[in-house]
Amino acid sequence: MIDGQKQLNLSPHHSIPTFDLDRLEIVAALGRGAKGVVFLTRDNVKDEIIALKLISRDSIEKKNAKAVNNSDGNEYRRVFFEQEVLAMVNHPLLPRLRGVLATDKVVGYAIDYCPGHDLHSLRKKQTEKMFSDDMIRFYAAELVLALEYLHNLGIVYRDLKPENVMIQENGHIMLVDFDLSTKLSPRSPDKSMPPNSFHQTPPDSVKKNRLFPFVRWCNSGISPDDAASQASVNTDCICTELDSAEKSNSFVGTEDYVAPEIVSGKGHDYAVDWWSLGIVLHEMLYGTTPFRGSNRKETFSRILTKPPELVGEPTSLRHLIRSLLEKDPKQRITLEGIKGHDYFKGIDWDLILRIQRPPYIPAHSEEEITVADKEGIKGFDVELFVQEIFANGDDSDGGGKNKHDGKHLNQNKGQFHRPEDNQFSVF
Repeated sequence: MIDGQKQLNLSPHHSIPTFDLDRLEIVAALGRGAKGVVFLTRDNVKDEIIALKLISRDSIEKKNAKAVNNSDGNEYRRVFFEQEVLAMVNHPLLPRLRGVLATDKVVGYAIDYCPGHDLHSLRKKQTEKMFSDDMIRFYAAELVLALEYLHNLGIVYRDLKPENVMIQENGHIMLVDFDLSTKLSPRSPDKSMPPNSFHQTPPDSVKKNRLFPFVRWCNSGISPDDAASQASVNTDCICTELDSAEKSNSFVGTEDYVAPEIVSGKGHDYAVDWWSLGIVLHEMLYGTTPFRGSNRKETFSRILTKPPELVGEPTSLRHLIRSLLEKDPKQRITLEGIKGHDYFKGIDWDLILRIQRPPYIPAHSEEEITVADKEGIKGFDVELFVQEIFANGDDSDGGGKNKHDGKHLNQNKGQFHRPEDNQFSVF
């Protein structure tokens, strides 16, 4: 088991900026997930707008203490693995690590801000709160490319839902939130893929250099002498310890989107992401998820036993959704079947990111930053804000959004608004 206080020391490298709170101007709280709060933030050094995710150290400690017997549930492991993924990936539909931050109370990182918010909020703006067929095809194709890239790196995403699919400034998607992801043996890339496809994995030396600034917080209890003696530890141990088998047996995900094999606990692999894609496509088409019950137990029962109801005349989209929502993962449609499906007929998978025009281009992020926002957070204690939101300790692994009364969190009353359930969840 990885000890969050003693796990790694890497040689320092400064390609990824190390932020401190004095450098950053917190503009607004955007949303929250199971572990962190995301803030709209200005980097005053570069005069850029970024999305900053902050996680309470106390929250990690409490959750880790409750997960000591669950190796895949180790909170240090999950937080570190999310950083490793961000440092590793190089794809236009995935986040770019902009900087890391560590204080005595919080840890976190920054990525590009997505002014279009997420697919969930975008769907709510549509007529009858459903996407057109063309919009579904565009976003579905980009999700396929993002998941394909992750799978070829050996990463099972495990938390695909509209709230985790952000809309970038250019209208393309960005898949975020990797704290529920895990590492398996990499999927063998399709031999037909051209060399310019996004499948290059950075060398180990690059991954180590990118990871160092964040790793400091994991080693805060180690003396400088001890740190120097451990500087040659290989980061691959993180991935290796996540690879207990070719399948994971952990129960993770958001309940409406989890695959039957996760519910049954029989072990799961990359196929769970294609199931979740089917749920997302169903939600984009009909405005609802297909198996939601009146409670968690009923939802899981429906996932295990109920076929999806695809109302309407037979279409290639409905056929694809049914193929993705196959209960047996061995019979579920694979990547090759998805990319060759009639629904995507005519799509050039090698050129789609270069030639396909997004159906929605969001307003520029600067339009969301008003004078009132800036004035409203003067003297705001962001560390206290994050700590108090998670003070009650949320044990959920679902990556969902949870309510807190937050009566004493609004330090600048009437100005700074804490994220509620009905706001989009960035991470």
